[in-house]
Amino acid sequence: MKINGVTYHVEKIGEGEHYLLMLHGFTGKGANFKEMLKGFTELESYTIILIDQLGHGNTDIPSDPQRYRMEHATADLKEMMDRLGISSVSLYGYSMGGRLALSFALTYPEMVKKLVLESASPGLALKEDRYNRKQADEKLAEKIQHEGLQAFMEFWTSIPLFQSQKRLSEKTKAEILEQRMNNSTLGLANSLLGMGTGVQSSYWEQLHQIDFPVLLSAGEWDGKFISIAQEMNKRIEKSHFIKISGAGHAIHVEQPRKFGKIVSEFLSN
Repeated sequence: MKINGVTYHVEKIGEGEHYLLMLHGFTGKGANFKEMLKGFTELESYTIILIDQLGHGNTDIPSDPQRYRMEHATADLKEMMDRLGISSVSLYGYSMGGRLALSFALTYPEMVKKLVLESASPGLALKEDRYNRKQADEKLAEKIQHEGLQAFMEFWTSIPLFQSQKRLSEKTKAEILEQRMNNSTLGLANSLLGMGTGVQSSYWEQLHQIDFPVLLSAGEWDGKFISIAQEMNKRIEKSHFIKISGAGHAIHVEQPRKFGKIVSEFLSN
């Protein structure tokens, strides 16, 4: 689907009356959620929209990092929903996708029924923290382009955030690596430069505006995002926080069926 000059890879699953747009994390793709969807109860009542975000999977890779900025990605989603004839949608966002889901929800609240955030944040509240993160992301983007995808993936999968994934089966780990290696160095680098946490606005002071149900989730081994979700829970009146046992940052990968059932029940109630 061509949106504002960019061709997005969009996949629809089902023809149910309830729409759910699912947004993946950095180095991922829309299809990452398919195992989790097997845990959904009454899946037939949903139409699931899976997209590959800018610079990821089979979506275009714009050469200008500014095209990846949060406001442009948010506008793309709005145009996509309009083109699909969707006026009311529930959103699910994981990590980077959670920041985008939150941006959309705050920009177009009249369109949002419910919001699920997995291991996500509203950005960084302090200007100094945003500057430091921007500098770190620029260095990481340079590392990706200079050292190549293989070297970057060896580094990326070794950071503390993903250590719990070492518990996964060898087959699952191989599948995850294969999917990540199908990305491009330019796409990932530009995603960091244009849509990284350091360059996006902070949404902390807008959280109180949210007036629809929100499910906040983090894995038991992901202390940083547990703290973030708990703080968000204090600021969003209609939110509920759940800590998922046996999981780290990527709950939908580490506990897909269990988490799928939890998310499905939240959306259905």
